[in-house]
Amino acid sequence: MKMTLRQIEIFLNVVELGHLTNVAKQMGLSQSAVSMSIKELENIIGRPLFDRLNKKLILNEVGRNFHQAVEPLYRKMEDIEYEFQNTEDKGTVRVGASTTIVDYLIPPIACRYMGQYPEVRVQLKEGNTQQIAEMVKQGELDMGFVEGEVSDPDLIREVIGEDELIVVTANKEIAGREWFIDELAEERWVLREEGSGTRAVFLDYIKEKVPRLNIFMELGHTESIKSLLQSGKALTCVSALAVSEEIKEGTLYRVPIKNFDCRRHFYAIYHKDKYRSDLFNKFLDFSKEMIGDSMECRSCGE
Repeated sequence: MKMTLRQIEIFLNVVELGHLTNVAKQMGLSQSAVSMSIKELENIIGRPLFDRLNKKLILNEVGRNFHQAVEPLYRKMEDIEYEFQNTEDKGTVRVGASTTIVDYLIPPIACRYMGQYPEVRVQLKEGNTQQIAEMVKQGELDMGFVEGEVSDPDLIREVIGEDELIVVTANKEIAGREWFIDELAEERWVLREEGSGTRAVFLDYIKEKVPRLNIFMELGHTESIKSLLQSGKALTCVSALAVSEEIKEGTLYRVPIKNFDCRRHFYAIYHKDKYRSDLFNKFLDFSKEMIGDSMECRSCGE
């Protein structure tokens, strides 16, 4: 498209005010600049839009049709500009979350936010920590919520909560006594896949005590691991959030381990060069507060 919004703005002002001098004064332009803009617009269209009568510009039949077509489009563009300059409660925010967070924290937060602000849409993407971090870095997501360490210099990281990792099993015999973690190294362990924040934190925590862990299976989702545990005698290390219901119901058991206090932070991440719109800031602050409150309530046993 060759015509510009500026040319259309000048055209509409000329229609309204009639005299080039008045338009120039109102828009802070020279009269020759206004005249040149109208001539360029007419050259683009290929026909005159005005009759020049008594030093005044009067719309001709072509100009009237053009005015009828472009005036509502220009006013709509003005409305859009105003709307995006002055509202934080309309638009789309693209959010990614790693597995534990997307399974147990973010969906109700997103639903609650959209319930309060019906013209906001939250697009939610799931992945492990590495995947979410990469999508945020590439601009595919506006922000991410992850449970693993992220050290990319292009990403800003904010702590939003603390989570406890625990060892669980469906094997009553194993769960019925206290262990040191190295005594369980040769048991069958089911862990998340490479790139998982849960896996990385757990293995890093035990590396000095357990040089080799018998990992007999890796799965891409915590729910799959829980299902596998309930059908065999394996162990895993997962977020306490992920197995709270199963422990209450007695389908999984927490394994008592001496001197084992494995904790990790949940983080909000976003690109250091990301433009932080009002919508971005409002949803980020809302999510951080809700996740923080949820983690605090769980730690208090509420």
